[in-house]
Amino acid sequence: QLQLVESGGGLVQPGGSLRLSCGASGFTLVYYGIGWFRQAPGKEREGVSCISSSGGSANFADSVKGRFTISRDNAKNTVYLQMNSLKPEDTAVYYCATTGGSCEGPFGTWGQGTQVTVSS
Repeated sequence: QLQLVESGGGLVQPGGSLRLSCGASGFTLVYYGIGWFRQAPGKEREGVSCISSSGGSANFADSVKGRFTISRDNAKNTVYLQMNSLKPEDTAVYYCATTGGSCEGPFGTWGQGTQVTVSS
């Protein structure tokens, strides 16, 4: 069964950091761009970041630029989202999903999500 699994979420105080991981089960991520999304209660899903299959390019939502970074370790079949200077408005369920190698095209396989809560 092909699936993505997110981990690393939790409760953190404002200004803190978390690193989310997106791993694959049953297939290799090396050929895919990987996007991160988030959805807060009562809000629409928002694209956060995407990294190309090679890791050579990435994009970020304006709301997280300068605070979040994205990276991948294809040898470990894992993509990471490093989140720094977290704000309460970053609270959401975070999901990763596969897409084309240059972060183009539709998003196909999705993970189940990991909860991030930023609160004092």
